Amino acid sequence: MQTLETMLRASLWAATLTPDELDRVVRESHERRIPVGGSAIRCGAPADQWIGVIEGLVKMSVSQRDGRLSTFTGVTAGGWAGEGSLLRPGIWRYDGVAVRDTRIACVPRHTFERLVSTSLPFNRFLLSHINARLSLFIGLVEFDRLLGPDARVARCLASLFDPDLYPQAGSYVQLSQEEIGLLSSVSRQRTNQALHTLERAGLLRVEFGGVIVLDLPALRAYSGVAPPRGGCDVKTPLPGERGRAL
Repeated sequence: MQTLETMLRASLWAATLTPDELDRVVRESHERRIPVGGSAIRCGAPADQWIGVIEGLVKMSVSQRDGRLSTFTGVTAGGWAGEGSLLRPGIWRYDGVAVRDTRIACVPRHTFERLVSTSLPFNRFLLSHINARLSLFIGLVEFDRLLGPDARVARCLASLFDPDLYPQAGSYVQLSQEEIGLLSSVSRQRTNQALHTLERAGLLRVEFGGVIVLDLPALRAYSGVAPPRGGCDVKTPLPGERGRAL
């Protein structure tokens, strides 16, 4: 089992700090254990810590008063979240909920702010990290507006292998079909169909409790449309799939 200190020292941003500063961050940070359905981040609460996932999965989402829920992304082991909210005083504007039993590293706001104020290399890391997060969210808008469910599941899975956001990702992702559906805004039943479509295409292999990615570039580019014949640029939807326009 990975410890809090091991996770902190293995994080990408740790390499931007001096040994003394990294030791200080380790001393000031703490670990929280969150059960399934528990809150790592609660909308409306003070944004007072930078969180990293040691083990488990945290789903970032917003909910409406009528019960509707919109999920942005999931943060897997090795990933960090909350930096945007810590760059200015205020509250969390979204919820972070544990999808399974989860352990998180918590770096206090004052520690994070000290790093921002004193370390140019850390700021360079943050710039790259926030840019990767922005690219992810732009992609999510594209997925939701332009792609069918098979492609949304494919792109959602591919987004969990971004080395700038999830440096510990290998070829295997431990997610149930229900969890994949939550992250891609697709029903569990339709997620099952999408996974088998992607498996038949040779992009992944469905395992008990997770998915092995076989062709990450193709998974990132998957659009759910048949390739055109004779070099025509017109894309034809697959049977039974409905495209959505902006």
